[in-house]
Amino acid sequence: MTVEIKVPNIGESVTEVTVAKLLVDNGTYVTLDQPLCELESDKATFEVPAEAAGIVQFVVEEEQDLNVGDVLCTIDTSATPQGVTSNGASQKASNGATAAPVVQEAAVVTTSENTTYATGHPSPAAAKLMAEHNITANQLKGTGVDGRILKADVENFIANPPQPKTAPPPAPKVEASKPTIEAPTVVGNRNSRREKMSRIRKTISKRLVGAKNNTAMLTTFNEVDLTEIMALRKQYKELFKEKHGIGLGFMSFFSKACAMALMEFPAVNAYIDGDHIEYHDFVDISIAVSTPKGLVVPVMRNVEQMDLKTIEQSVKTLALKGRDNKLTMEDMTGGTFTISNGGVFGSLQSTPIINPPQSAILGMHKIQQRPMAINGEVKIRPMMYLALSYDHRIIDGKEAVTFLVRVKELLEEPMKLFLSI
Repeated sequence: MTVEIKVPNIGESVTEVTVAKLLVDNGTYVTLDQPLCELESDKATFEVPAEAAGIVQFVVEEEQDLNVGDVLCTIDTSATPQGVTSNGASQKASNGATAAPVVQEAAVVTTSENTTYATGHPSPAAAKLMAEHNITANQLKGTGVDGRILKADVENFIANPPQPKTAPPPAPKVEASKPTIEAPTVVGNRNSRREKMSRIRKTISKRLVGAKNNTAMLTTFNEVDLTEIMALRKQYKELFKEKHGIGLGFMSFFSKACAMALMEFPAVNAYIDGDHIEYHDFVDISIAVSTPKGLVVPVMRNVEQMDLKTIEQSVKTLALKGRDNKLTMEDMTGGTFTISNGGVFGSLQSTPIINPPQSAILGMHKIQQRPMAINGEVKIRPMMYLALSYDHRIIDGKEAVTFLVRVKELLEEPMKLFLSI
């Protein structure tokens, strides 16, 4: 019996996948639920298990694009592990039959019928004459038996030496021109390579171009003084880690501040859906995570209900799953607002691109010590530039600026985060 393994249906919005990697070879005996290959969609990478035990035969290749429902391979369930050898051939030792010995014909070395030991060899008299006139056997053609070089062949060569080829006439002299100045030539590596774009990278490209072309995107900037948050972290980070088993980072403060501000400014947390606006009474924050295959944005759900500990645990879980290529479709679906932290890579300022269908994204940046005027005095403070990119079709400029100022206020006075004021 033969079982066909097809591309599974993994989500309503996913219709195409790419064969990322074949995990077993053709002709291999596989067991039930053994991973056969990795498929890559525009959202995640997943394994396809064997639906039965038997010999597998793939009908696809790596990097091949497929549609949902296409056949990946077949499994011959009539085969057994004992009935298969390492090269896929059936063993017959069980019924007493022995394989016939393989007889290989000896290779026969053939030579030209007219070629013997004497060919090209001078006779003793010819050899003496050749030595006197410094003549080699390669210059002569023997006329003796089997091509042997005779004394007469040498004498004939001496009497009628081959004429040297005449050299071409020298080129006419050209009057020397003024020396030209040439750029120095640098010898270096000039190699290049072409790699097929992954399906995730294709989707990222398509979505980013769509966001630029289909939204009225605008960016507003502000800066936040992180003195109070850094003092809190310094005072409580060891106790926080000891109690909860996880570090106290900046992302939890920013996520909580954004969640509170989003509940106050519902348009920033909304979608445009055709001629309607879809508002949300919850905050699902997508966080930008860098993975080996590109930037992805898994989702933390109901952040407005989370405390700092829960946010930090969620961020760590999603980051590790992204690094290990284990994000699922559920992890990638949804999101009403996005936070992108380019500061971890050293970015000082940027204009982040909206993640459709969302209407806004907050860009975090590098914390830098800068002189600030505080109550008439110049003080050095840890400052960060914030960037809010938003869709001007749904969010007015006043609303965007006020939202960002509210986030700044909550971060500079973090006690308001805990008191919800």
